[in-house]
Amino acid sequence: MGLQGITDSGTIIYKGKSSYEVVQKILDNIDSGIVVCDTDSGEVLFENRIAARVPEIHRTIMDCIHNALESGDVQGRIGTPMERYNTESGLWFEVKFTQLVWISGINAIAASAADITQKKKNQQKIEYQAHNDFLTGLYNRMKCEVDLRKAIKDSVQNGNKGAVLFIDLDDFKHINDGLGHQYGDVLLKAISHSLTQVKGIENHCYRMGGDEFIIIVTGSSVDRLESIINDIQQIFVRPWFLKGEDYYCTISAGVAFFPTDASTVEDVIRRADIALFNAKKEGKNRIEFYNESIDGTSTKRLDLEKHMRKATMNECDEFTVYFQPIINVKGEDVCAGAEALVRWNSATMGFINPVDFIPLAEYLGLINPIGEHVLREAAKHCRYWNDMGHPDYKVNVNLSVVQLLQNDIVKKIKGIIDEVGIEPGNLCLEVTESLAINDMVRMKRILSEIKALGVKVALDDFGTGYSSLNHIREMPLDIIKIDKCFIEHLGEDDFSDAFVKMVTELANTIGVHVCVEGVETDRQYAIIKKMGIYYIQGYFFDKPMCIESFEEKYI
Repeated sequence: MGLQGITDSGTIIYKGKSSYEVVQKILDNIDSGIVVCDTDSGEVLFENRIAARVPEIHRTIMDCIHNALESGDVQGRIGTPMERYNTESGLWFEVKFTQLVWISGINAIAASAADITQKKKNQQKIEYQAHNDFLTGLYNRMKCEVDLRKAIKDSVQNGNKGAVLFIDLDDFKHINDGLGHQYGDVLLKAISHSLTQVKGIENHCYRMGGDEFIIIVTGSSVDRLESIINDIQQIFVRPWFLKGEDYYCTISAGVAFFPTDASTVEDVIRRADIALFNAKKEGKNRIEFYNESIDGTSTKRLDLEKHMRKATMNECDEFTVYFQPIINVKGEDVCAGAEALVRWNSATMGFINPVDFIPLAEYLGLINPIGEHVLREAAKHCRYWNDMGHPDYKVNVNLSVVQLLQNDIVKKIKGIIDEVGIEPGNLCLEVTESLAINDMVRMKRILSEIKALGVKVALDDFGTGYSSLNHIREMPLDIIKIDKCFIEHLGEDDFSDAFVKMVTELANTIGVHVCVEGVETDRQYAIIKKMGIYYIQGYFFDKPMCIESFEEKYI
């Protein structure tokens, strides 16, 4: 007698069947291949249908069993999953061992193999996204630090040395400003590809961000460092064909050796950066090697770092929040709130330009306490505005990539909201487009968690990234902020006009507002108003101002 019936719960009832037959029926209907062998002889005692019918699974399991039996280390492999790749099929399997006493009383080993190919592909994709720059395909800063740490360790253990080349494109801003960021991206991709063709550094090229690159030179390649540097310089002798014209681009670079110049990741990069700074100072288009004498010329940078650390330890009281009004131009021009912008007035060094201290703060990780300070102060002031008769006023606060990479960033935001008592919907957090598209999966998750708090999300610098239009629909956005580079020539440049109009129409379609930055002239203002854009920022209305001036004028 076979199958008798199925209970209400779905249980299959067998009658007149032996225990062995029932177990066989069950094992034949699972997705994994299973083989049971005699521990002493290696004889196959049982294999389920999958193992018997799929050659790749059968061979994988039998190879693992034979290796274990031949090595005499069956016990050591129990409970430890093994991954095996089948070269013929291109499939990955996870193999697990179990010891048991077979039905006949024989000591046996059971091995199962499950197809984990898709899991491996997903892992590889995640690892690629985590370690590679989205635009250029080069390794990113995170991967650079991991690889450099290993290279330094190896050099110390083996008594040899390596080198770090810190490369920066000269006057890259002129390319972006003159041709547009889309052509700047084209140039960065072309340069990245050329760097990977240099013999000796093929898999050791990293994009640190913007127009900065690092190259790690190790092993025998160090002996031909001069040749490598020459090959890199030769890349930039020829022009780059952009927008129908030839454009020349030069580089400055700094070189530091490890472990002689420094023996930690941070210090090696910093010393290469100091050498790069000196190359820039000496006229650009040159390579400088780190030495203690040029280190002395970087006193300002080191002083800046020292005083910044001190300022952050003192509750960030030297960092002041300025506010630039955001104007709602849909109908009458009324203030809708402001963007919070940090300023540093050092007691020792005076007023420091944000362009000088923010990148350094991000590099040192000090942007986290500074950013938290700015967020708290901005929320406090916005709560005050709301209580003073402007319940709809909102405040925009920028979040840097370093802040967003914190595991507890959402928790910190919620903590400040609860502490200050601001209405969550009156807080808008801005993220840059370049960050978002470089780690889309992670950004969607984090931004969704932020929006779940009731907080608004804005995409800043829109239009400066790569393939931006392909991504904005995926992101949980409330506002798109069009970068000012598209506003400078509004009404004069067909591309700028078409871009702003297209983004506005797209935003309206997906239910997202548009804010335009950098509005400075009557002409720009008039064109934007006709496009049906809601929000404007720029010197046409007001520059960033201290809290006293802002509240005097707008509260």
